[in-house]
Formats: sequence, C-alpha cells, structure tokens
Amino acid sequence: MNTLFKTIFFAGAMLIATLSTNTYANEAAKPWQLTTQSGETISLGQYKNKPVIVHFWATWCPYCKKIQPTLDALQKKYQAQGVVLIAISFNEDEGTLPQDEIQRRGYDFITAVNGETVAKLYKVAGTPTTFFINRQHEVIFKTSSSNPDDPRFDLALQEITKR
Repeated sequence: MNTLFKTIFFAGAMLIATLSTNTYANEAAKPWQLTTQSGETISLGQYKNKPVIVHFWATWCPYCKKIQPTLDALQKKYQAQGVVLIAISFNEDEGTLPQDEIQRRGYDFITAVNGETVAKLYKVAGTPTTFFINRQHEVIFKTSSSNPDDPRFDLALQEITKR
C-alpha cells in the first residue's frame, strides 16, 4: 500500500471510530415540538424516515455564524437523500427574530424559536451544538465544533443518509 492510501484509510478509520464512540451514538432522539418565528408548529416527528440535522444556535453566537455555511452546504449536498436542516434558537435576547437573521445571512433553513426546553432535553451546554439524526431517529453524532473544515460533518451525513 502506498503512503497516501494508508493515510487516507487511517484517517477514515479514525473518523468512523470517532462517530461510533460518540456518547450519543444510536441513542433515540427525544421527540420535541416548538414553533417557528411565524407561529407554525414544528416537531421532530413530522420528519419521520428522514435524516435530520438539528442545530442549536443563537443569533449572538459568533461560532454559530462560522459553522452555518457548512451546515447549509451539507444540507444542500445531501438534499436528494432527504436531509433536513432544522435550527433551534435559544437563549436569545427579548425581541430577537432568529428566522430574519438566518435569511439575512443568506440561508433558508427552518428555525424554531424559544428552544430552551428542547436544549435542556438534549443536554445542550452551549452554542453551537449540532445533532445528526438518522432515518430511524437515532442520534448518530453530536458536536459542538464550529470548524467549517471538520471532516466528521460529511462522514456524519453519510451515516445518517444510509437506508
């Protein structure tokens, strides 16, 4: 085996090991229901049999702003496999309009508001925190990374889109 192949193989094996040793791996995603800024009800249950990225964030969070372009690009890349990106805004200042901020940033993914109860349910300690949930609604990967080049994101998407 040449050195480049060995390096790529080893890196891939390490990423798979990282995902599989994740403390949340294969844990059932807890059901939740929130509203959007416009008052529409949204729940995890309405995305039955779909891979879902659940991204906890806040408009004031600079790290969220850094990772959102990557999450948006991944959602678009895997859109044909049914991937849905749902942002859950929490710990916002009074009067903040998270969906307006997402649109101002050039994205169109759905944002639920007042997500403090769901953040607590998912044991989210801070922003950003992102969960990758497969079609069976099992959490495959959880991360607080804001590194847009983190290779685990793409690997997690490959895992959650498996049939």
